[in-house]
Amino acid sequence: MSAHRSRPARGPKRLMLCGAGLLALLASGCAGPGGSPSPSGAAPSSRPSSSSPSAGGEKGGGQDAPERIGASAAGEKACGGAPCVSVSMSGDFLLHEGLWRQARADAAATGRGEDGMDFGPLIAAQRPFLQQADLSLCQMETPVAEPKGPYSAYPAFSVPPQILGAAKEAGYDACTAASNHSIDQGTAGLERTYRALDRAGLRHTGTNLSAREASVPAIMTAANGARVAVVTGTYGLNGLTPEKPWQVDMLDAAAMIAKAKAARKAGADIVIANMHAGEEYASQPNAQQVKTGRALADSGQFDLVYGEHTHSVLPIEKHNGRWIVYGLGNSVTELSPWYPVNNEGLMVNAVFAREGGRWTVRTLRWAPSRIVEGPYRWCPVGAGSAVPGCATAAQASESRQRTARTVNSMGADRQGAVEWTVPSGAGQQGGR
Repeated sequence: MSAHRSRPARGPKRLMLCGAGLLALLASGCAGPGGSPSPSGAAPSSRPSSSSPSAGGEKGGGQDAPERIGASAAGEKACGGAPCVSVSMSGDFLLHEGLWRQARADAAATGRGEDGMDFGPLIAAQRPFLQQADLSLCQMETPVAEPKGPYSAYPAFSVPPQILGAAKEAGYDACTAASNHSIDQGTAGLERTYRALDRAGLRHTGTNLSAREASVPAIMTAANGARVAVVTGTYGLNGLTPEKPWQVDMLDAAAMIAKAKAARKAGADIVIANMHAGEEYASQPNAQQVKTGRALADSGQFDLVYGEHTHSVLPIEKHNGRWIVYGLGNSVTELSPWYPVNNEGLMVNAVFAREGGRWTVRTLRWAPSRIVEGPYRWCPVGAGSAVPGCATAAQASESRQRTARTVNSMGADRQGAVEWTVPSGAGQQGGR
């Protein structure tokens, strides 16, 4: 649902993905060991077309031979110099009119952007956090429109696709796209969003153009050889019915576990689950989230479970030896005067290391954030991470304290989760 119903230059990443399908690197940009990306600079679809099912290699088939670049320095430091994979995740990209008005104003001020919109300043302060990860994942909550519109917000979203280019520039590598709004604009909107993600250079999962694509696990290969898969699912589609049942990944523990097993059989070392579920503006997960999240953790097939949808931060817990991040809140959204939690979010970073023959989360870190307006900006509010001129000291303190209470309410601090601090500095251009 909507966030509030009353109103309708990045650093190098060190993870390469190949293959057709979920989070697969564009076929023209992959290379064999010791090779280099294609010089053509072309950016074809990251997934095979129905007319060429073998394009880019079988999805998750294990025969990919991507170029491998060293693991992130931050990840290696967290693991005492051992090979690690660092993955960052943020909450919903939920755009309302106020945000695209801001993007127009910022484009007029910066002279940048696409088709008269610049979303870069909105999320510029995320860049230092994203630069610390080998892989950064966003959640694209809604379908996108054509670049020049028409646009719409709640209840049937169709938002400016220019947000995707800004996300790529900020440091995101990929997005999950399964949400209750995935088919707000029907098949046309789903396919338009899918292709807009491709054009932005963002790999993606959660929506599909074929039954085969929906059923075959996808794998990405990190610099140190670790192979990572993400399995997604949304609790529902706001009462709408997709034209084809496979168009959107649905939240079903048995189906997600089966897909995770297939991913491991195809060679995945790390499998991450993404749940789009929960009660809006809640401070605790609902029964569905707890039951499904714990079932995924108990299966032994997932190394981390995380989610979003509630437009509020939810607790983190370590269940049966595996972390469940129940809700990341909003990454960006229009400010709500009625629900303070709507204006807050988490950036979570998991550092995976190989221990005892299996990759496990060595470090789990969370960074609190807040959206402010005048102008609209994403602001980190953690101790030592605040951007001068972004959130006020009072706003930062209020959000940080509320977020910490919620995050730790199921024992995350006692179980080893820590607050993630990235000192303010270069790349954080979130000023008001």
